[in-house]
Amino acid sequence: MDLESYYEIDRTAEFILSRNFARVALQGPILLFFSGQFPDDLLKDATKVVRALHTKLASLRASSGEEIGGDGDIGLFVMADTTFGSCCVDEVGASHINADCVIHYGHTCLTPTSTLPAFFVFGKAPINVSNCVNNLLHTASTAGKPVMVLFGLEYAYAMLDLKKAMLEALVSYESQAELEIQFSDVVCSVLDPSGKSGDSGGIMELVGVSHANDAAGVKTGTRHSTGGLVWNVPQGRKVEEYSMFWIGSENAAFANLVLTFNGCEIVRYDATEDRLLTDLSQQRRILKRRYFLVEKAKDANIVGILVGTLGVAGYLHMIHQMKELVTGAGKKAYTLAMGRPNPAKLANFPECDVFIYVSCPQTALLDSKEFLAPVITPFEAMIAFKSGSQWTGEYVMEFRDLVTSSPEEVRKPSEEARFSFLKGGYVEDQNLDGIDEEDNEYLALGHATEKALSLLDRHPDSVVKGTAKSGAEFLAARTYHGLDMDSYSSTPEPFIVGRSGKASGYEDEKSCDKD
Repeated sequence: MDLESYYEIDRTAEFILSRNFARVALQGPILLFFSGQFPDDLLKDATKVVRALHTKLASLRASSGEEIGGDGDIGLFVMADTTFGSCCVDEVGASHINADCVIHYGHTCLTPTSTLPAFFVFGKAPINVSNCVNNLLHTASTAGKPVMVLFGLEYAYAMLDLKKAMLEALVSYESQAELEIQFSDVVCSVLDPSGKSGDSGGIMELVGVSHANDAAGVKTGTRHSTGGLVWNVPQGRKVEEYSMFWIGSENAAFANLVLTFNGCEIVRYDATEDRLLTDLSQQRRILKRRYFLVEKAKDANIVGILVGTLGVAGYLHMIHQMKELVTGAGKKAYTLAMGRPNPAKLANFPECDVFIYVSCPQTALLDSKEFLAPVITPFEAMIAFKSGSQWTGEYVMEFRDLVTSSPEEVRKPSEEARFSFLKGGYVEDQNLDGIDEEDNEYLALGHATEKALSLLDRHPDSVVKGTAKSGAEFLAARTYHGLDMDSYSSTPEPFIVGRSGKASGYEDEKSCDKD
């Protein structure tokens, strides 16, 4: 496949000219990382894509009679890195060059943008359509239930051919009257905060001889979405009644599918290796791990809220909601912005017992086994800190689906002890504020005095991790506090002459030869 077809140069140029954009930022895995995160053979495509776009834009403008050259030329800028996940549109980086829009290449989560319009080029990964159809028919015939076809966005271009081949195969298939196969659709290929989002042409349709005319009824059912895909379940049915057929690799989008629809049977067709995989026990274990992290978060006293995106619409609202949730549960919350989290960065905040990662769905699941403290999602924080909440098996990856939750429903610190599964006993959640408003001023003064004395106590065993209620208390319990500035004397201290010589043997040390 040639470069212009793979990166959809014609469609991209037409989009830029139709919107009259003058400054365009190019973003994507093949254009983003020049520091070795991706294979070197993909880096050469950056300059080729820019050159092809310039040529196509000049050709279209010349054919329409526009004058080329001068201040009216369209500027193309390649963004070399992103602060957060590459699947999200980097609006912050694009704003540094005053870009009018962002052209995003490669894998994406298709989360809504806040300010800039975005155009997506998903790429075109190779796939054997005939083998994929055969595996799909085999899955549909053995599942004994309706099959929902979902796919990685890099295979969206092949879905029309796959559906056509499916219809042809169903004509001669023996069990055609019993098969019911439905295709999902890409949400859109253009995101515009002003509301001018473009659809993908629509490939969602119910496929099957006995249900060929039921496509209109499907669109009136319950709407579901994941990983940039959307589909409707007919009225009177539940999504758990479907078997999921995923076409693509075992990436973040597939992990989200397994967690979100954990009540469905899921199989994966690996188009790269051209084989069907039915054993998803490893992915199912992720759900058990997430439940363990929720129980661990319930015992936390200090919570760090990690800013994992600056471009996804509604992220500020979710950060404020998480802060209200944590403080309302009687715990201390700190908001941290550090780009992509890693064990070294989070180790600088050892006082935090747990971190809440506010980010897009496909970067929210961090394997925190190497971290000093677990990292959970906003949905998991809701379960851990909201009053009366229990794990029902439902899992929500999109934090935008949680913004309507009421902050008054947080888990208020109770005088009754609760059972901790990790500690194996009953624990009491202490109120961060210490006292209620109805307490008299004498109790308030006594509480303030007690807290001040605890901060002055520098004994290393006075407060330990897990019992400290704030960063200040945790710092007071540490044996090292940085440079000691306890001396209040105004008299300057005399200079001290340091060592001289080489590190292998200073002059004031005995040499090995003399010994």
